[in-house]
Amino acid sequence: MAKKTVITRVMDVESNESIIEFPQNRALLVEQLTSTPPPKADIVSGLRTMDDVFAHFKPSAKIEFEDVDGQTKKETLQFREIRDFDKDRLKKNAGFLKQLDLLKENYEKMEHQLKTNKVLRDAVSNPESRKALIMSMQSLLKELQDNK
Repeated sequence: MAKKTVITRVMDVESNESIIEFPQNRALLVEQLTSTPPPKADIVSGLRTMDDVFAHFKPSAKIEFEDVDGQTKKETLQFREIRDFDKDRLKKNAGFLKQLDLLKENYEKMEHQLKTNKVLRDAVSNPESRKALIMSMQSLLKELQDNK
């Protein structure tokens, strides 16, 4: 019986070590992190660590977010260290993103309740009981707003 084989050939390719191939399953965001560029390029010496670089340049970004109503909300994000670019840190430092994250968590909790709570699922699926549920939730909301 004949064996199937794969023949490979290694080719010498010149490469520049300073260029790193970016993985295909990632996204790269390039953004100017200061609102005003310096008037001329200046050489800064003595910056030995990333903390020194962040302390000297104090990068920040003014970002406009748009809510579901189409209203724009402006926020300034401050970056004090590399970890500030992490999505969890961005959500923590930006009030709008924090609110969106809380809203997302609430929707996920409601979805979980609708999937697992048979009584609630039946109440929502029946038009009459859904109307009664909505009315009781509206009266509860009104009572909560009145007692603020």
